[in-house]
Amino acid sequence: MRADSVHPSVGRVSLPEQDRSPWWELGRRLLAALAILVGTVLIVYFDRDGYTDGNDPTDTISWIDSIYYTTVTLSTTGYGDIAPVSDQARLVNAFIITPARIAFLVLLIGTTLEVLASQGREMFRVARWRKRKMDQHVVVIGYGTKGRSAIETLLNNGYERESIVVVDPEPAAMDEANRDQLVGIAGDATRRGVLRQAGVEKATHVIITTDRDDSNVLVTLTVRQVNPDAWIVASVREHENVPLMRQSGANSVITSSDAVGRLLGLSSMSPMLGSVMEDLMTYGEGLEVAERDLLVAEVGKQPQRLPDQVIAVVRDEKVYRYFDPVVSLLARGDRLIVIRPAKELPWAPRPGTHGEELADEDD
Repeated sequence: MRADSVHPSVGRVSLPEQDRSPWWELGRRLLAALAILVGTVLIVYFDRDGYTDGNDPTDTISWIDSIYYTTVTLSTTGYGDIAPVSDQARLVNAFIITPARIAFLVLLIGTTLEVLASQGREMFRVARWRKRKMDQHVVVIGYGTKGRSAIETLLNNGYERESIVVVDPEPAAMDEANRDQLVGIAGDATRRGVLRQAGVEKATHVIITTDRDDSNVLVTLTVRQVNPDAWIVASVREHENVPLMRQSGANSVITSSDAVGRLLGLSSMSPMLGSVMEDLMTYGEGLEVAERDLLVAEVGKQPQRLPDQVIAVVRDEKVYRYFDPVVSLLARGDRLIVIRPAKELPWAPRPGTHGEELADEDD
C-alpha cells in the first residue's frame, strides 16, 4: 500500500501479506481461460450431431465449426449461425457451456473483480486485526535503522510480531515492514488521525525513532495528548534537545549521536572496554543487561552480595545506583537492573522458576 494514495492526516493500515509474482498471476489466469476454451470446444465437437449450421443445415459440424461456435458463445457475441437443436445439446448448453461462459467472462474482467475483492478482503483483515490485536500493543514510529533495531530487541525478548505496529510515511518503509511480517500504518505520525489508526490511545509503549529532532518533539507531544498513560521512548540526535523532549512528554530519551560518540571514544582508548560495551548492546551473545524482580530470600541483603551483578535498583519508580546509601539494603518491591549471561532472556521471569518466591508477592 502506498502512503501517497491517502490523505496524510488519515493514514492507511498495511498488513503483511505474501505477494505472488504478477507473471504467476497472469499465467494462472491464461491457463484457466485456455482450459475453459479447450474444454468447451471438446464438448461441442463430441456432441456435434446435436448442432446445426444455419448457413448450411446439411453440413456436419467440424473442428473449426466447434472452435468458432465456442469463441462466439463464450464471448457472448452469439451470431446464431450455429445453434443446438437436439435436447441433449441444449441441456449441455444450459448446464455446462453457460457456466463456462460465466467463468470465462469472470477471467476476462478478473482484474477489476480482483481489485474489488482485495479491497473488501483487506477491510475485513484490518477490522479483524483491530478487534484482536489493537490493545496493549507497542507502536514504533519510524522504520529506519533505529526502529528496526528496537523491534528486533522486542521480538528477541518475547514480544509477538502481531503486537507491534509500525508508523512511517515512506512507502518503501511500509513494504519492508510488511516483508518482515509487521503491521504498518502509512502516514505522518504528527497527525492525530494517523496515530489513532495505529491505536496509540490503547498502546502501552510508543517508540519514536524519526531522523529529525523537531519531528520527534512534535510526535511526542501528539502521542502524549492522545494517550496520557503510554510509556514513550524517544530518540534525539543532539543532546541539547533532551530537556525539550522530556518536556514534551517523553519518559525516556536516548541520544543517538552521543551514544555512538562515547562508544567510539571508549573503543579508541580501550578496545577491550569498547568490545564489552558493544557486547552489552548486542543480543544473543556474551552479556545482557536485564531487569528482574527481587526474591524473598534477597530482602535485606546488600546489592553487591547477590549472585547477579547488580548495577542499579528501582525503588518507588526511581533508579538508584547500587552504591547509593538509599538502597544499601534491598526491600520488598525493589526491582534490580543486573548484568547476566545472554542465554537468559533479559525480561523473562527467571526468578521464581526454581521454587523461589518473589519479594513483592502477597504473604
